[in-house]
Amino acid sequence: MSAQPEEALAPPAPAAAAQLLVQLRADRRADSWVPAFERDWANALEDSRQTYSLTPVHDVIRTWQLRIAAAPAVDAYMDSDRDESGFVDLDDILGARS
Repeated sequence: MSAQPEEALAPPAPAAAAQLLVQLRADRRADSWVPAFERDWANALEDSRQTYSLTPVHDVIRTWQLRIAAAPAVDAYMDSDRDESGFVDLDDILGARS
C-alpha cells in the first residue's frame, strides 16, 4: 500500500528544466518565452527555498511543458485565418462589468 494518493503526479525528471530551456531557446518565440521561463523558474526556486517544498518547481516545469505541447495547435489555429467576426462580444450582451 502506498502513502501517496493514486492521482499524484510523478515528479518531473531532474533535468526537465534544462531540457525545457533548450526547447524554448530553439522555438521561434524564444525572445519572449525564455525570459518568462527564467523569471518563473527563479520565483519557483525562491518559493521552494522558503517552503522546503519542490511543488512550485514541479508546477513551473509542468506548466511550461504544457505550453510547449500546445504551441503547435495554437499556431495552427492562428494560421487558419478563422473568421470570428460573427461572434458577439460578451460585454455587448451583459453590459460593462465592474
